Amino acid sequence: MPLPATRALRSDGIRSRDTILRAAASFASVHGLEELSLGGLADSVGMSKSGLYAHFGSKEELQLATVEAARAVFTDVVLDPADAYPRGVQGLVAMADAFCEHIRDRVFPGGCFFDSTAVDVASHPGPVREAVMQVRADWVGRIREQLGVARERGELEPDVDLEQLEFELLAFQNLAHSVFRINGDERVIDRAERAVRLRLGLSPDYRPVRRR
Repeated sequence: MPLPATRALRSDGIRSRDTILRAAASFASVHGLEELSLGGLADSVGMSKSGLYAHFGSKEELQLATVEAARAVFTDVVLDPADAYPRGVQGLVAMADAFCEHIRDRVFPGGCFFDSTAVDVASHPGPVREAVMQVRADWVGRIREQLGVARERGELEPDVDLEQLEFELLAFQNLAHSVFRINGDERVIDRAERAVRLRLGLSPDYRPVRRR
């Protein structure tokens, strides 16, 4: 039985909005959120500017929706896969691997959407900056939680400096992302994955085991 016309139109509108936001997230990962505009995006998705206004009433609304769409993708390709592993050292390695893999796979053409756009919005206080920084803060919080669990379980030395270890693990990921954006050499991502394992006292070939 064919869908009622109103439902079909609504479905088309949802698909159109999703397509627009995927294009917007890809654009912003390369050029920054500040460069994202209704006019510029209209050209890239083959729509009129007035057509985009039907979905987003302002540049800020478009930016916020783009951040939310990128967050959903990041959750799907990085956070959810990593959550399938036990917390602690295994969870840390799984998080680092999932992060590195999404860069390697060019899920966003500019690399990590949130690392790429954070610099862009850092000097522009407001809701868009807050939305980007919240995702970054959540990522750091997850790493901090995994480190705490690892120490409680005896997977790390009891006197380990967790703040220093957190800094180093994040630095490995950020450096891999930055260098890969510059030259596209995947070996830097391999080195980051290896560095995380070595810093945690693991074999370079270590692989975490998913929860049953």
